Amino acid sequence: MTWGHTGSPTRQRKARQTLSARKLMVTVFWDVQGILLIEFMTRGTTINSEVYCRTLKKLKRAIQNKGRGLLSSGVVLLQDNARPHTAVRTREVMRKFKWDEFQHPPYSPDLAPSDYHLFTAMKKWLGESISLTMRNLKTM
Repeated sequence: MTWGHTGSPTRQRKARQTLSARKLMVTVFWDVQGILLIEFMTRGTTINSEVYCRTLKKLKRAIQNKGRGLLSSGVVLLQDNARPHTAVRTREVMRKFKWDEFQHPPYSPDLAPSDYHLFTAMKKWLGESISLTMRNLKTM
């Protein structure tokens, strides 16, 4: 039963699932040659310092697997000032790896210039994946 004005319609509306309930968090690291690591978060997982440090360790392994000498030439991360990025534990891991951080402005309403490169590559990849899936569905 719901409250309503005497002139309001009696038909009740069903609640719809919002788009945000189906969202999935993904973390992407890339360099000038392409994507280094894509990590999909488990639904309901919150990114904290511990989770982010595990991701940084996976990134280090991904860089090692990509090619020799990449870690010795230095790694510089461009990241915002979110709490997991600025936590003491995260700073310790970055110091241990001898990685540097490129300072991000404290607040920026716009996308970082590097995002345009990533989004273009992701758009192309997603377009190809969707086309391939549609072709496979048509042949079934």
